[in-house]
Amino acid sequence: MIIPVRCFSCGKLIADKYERYIELMGDNHPIEEIWKELGITRFCCKRMFTSHVEIVDDLLKFNRLQ
Repeated sequence: MIIPVRCFSCGKLIADKYERYIELMGDNHPIEEIWKELGITRFCCKRMFTSHVEIVDDLLKFNRLQ
């Protein structure tokens, strides 16, 4: 699924930072450096990024029910 637009707990806009987060994680930057660059300071917002699972690609492999 796609990342939620806002944090469920505090309402801060987070969806615009997700692509950059994935890029930095792929480049093996330390996680504290990533949070600092993205401006994510709250624990609830960090939870939104770290607990997100991208399953759209897996779901597209299955046929639709007719």
